[in-house]
Parts: sequence; structure tokens; C-alpha cells
Amino acid sequence: MSYQVHPSAIVDDGAEIGDGSRIWHFVHVCGGARIGKGVSLGQNVFVGNKVVIGDRCKVQNNVSVYDNVTLEDGVFCGPSMVFTNVYNPRSLIERKDEYRDTLVKTGATLGANCTIVCGVTIGAHAFVGAGAVIQRDVPDFALMVGVPGRQIGWMSAYGEQLNLPLAGDGETTCPYTGDQYTLRNGTLFRKEARQ
Repeated sequence: MSYQVHPSAIVDDGAEIGDGSRIWHFVHVCGGARIGKGVSLGQNVFVGNKVVIGDRCKVQNNVSVYDNVTLEDGVFCGPSMVFTNVYNPRSLIERKDEYRDTLVKTGATLGANCTIVCGVTIGAHAFVGAGAVIQRDVPDFALMVGVPGRQIGWMSAYGEQLNLPLAGDGETTCPYTGDQYTLRNGTLFRKEARQ
């Protein structure tokens, strides 16, 4: 086995798990799940059948990644954050055929105890603050806080807030990486520094 599984964890037959991944205490990975390389699943994580988790993601303790959720590479899911997959659940009404897809793009951070309502896309390198509730799509690099979630700024791929206005135009450079960020008409573009 090219990955680590704690003895208390359950990995159902058929699950695909990449090299170097670590599955900790009391985790349950369903048989249809596809998990990339170098992924860490913290204590008490649940991963559903129709879930894709990219390389080098970190899913912290007490997170359930339900069916129809896709995490691209390098996504961070903070402790006890919540995904949903049915918009209007009822115990007495079966709605498994109404699951809505949720996509979390490369490098995004979902803070502790935040809630991602199904059917949204979280942009690449976006940052959702602790406790926020996200009900709409989130742009790349957006910094989101509050209930309901609202954008209050922009974050670099490195994970630091950028000195840019929310809307309009602007330019700045990340002091940690040298990457250049250009804001045009409310969309943020990144030009990576040459290494």
C-alpha cells in the first residue's frame, strides 16, 4: 500500500487513493471516492462515493465531503467546515436525484466552521473565512467572510491579503513570491514571478 491508513479508519473496496496520502483516526472513505496523491484526511472525516479530491489537499478533523463535491489540487478544508449536497432537504422526501454539484478550485481555503451551500463554485485561491456561509459562486482570489458570505478583499495565492480595491482597477505585487496581480473590471489576474 502506497498510502497510510490508521487501524480505526474504514476504506471501502473500490476507493482510489493516491501515493503518499494519509488517512487518520475514524475516517470513512466510500468505495466510489477518488483521492489524489499526498492528501491528508484528518480525524473523523467522511468521504462519499461521488467525491473527487485532488492532489495535496488537506481535509481537517470532522469534515464530511458528501457526494457531488469536487476538490481540485491543493484545497484546504478547515476543521468542522460543512458541505451540503441537497438545497432543500427534508427527512420525509427522497432527494438523492437532486444533488447539486459543488466545485472547489485549485488552492482555495475553506476556513474552520464555514458552510458551503451546494451548487456553487469556489474560485482558485479564494479564501473563505472561519464561520462564513457561502451561497453563491466565489471569484478566484476572493476573500469572503460573514453570514451570508460577502467579499471584503483579495488574497494572493500565497495566502496573504492584497492591497487592492474590491472593484475597479488596480495593481500590486505579492511581497512573498513576487507574483504580480492586476485587477480589471472586478476580475483579478495573476502573473507568476519567474523562478
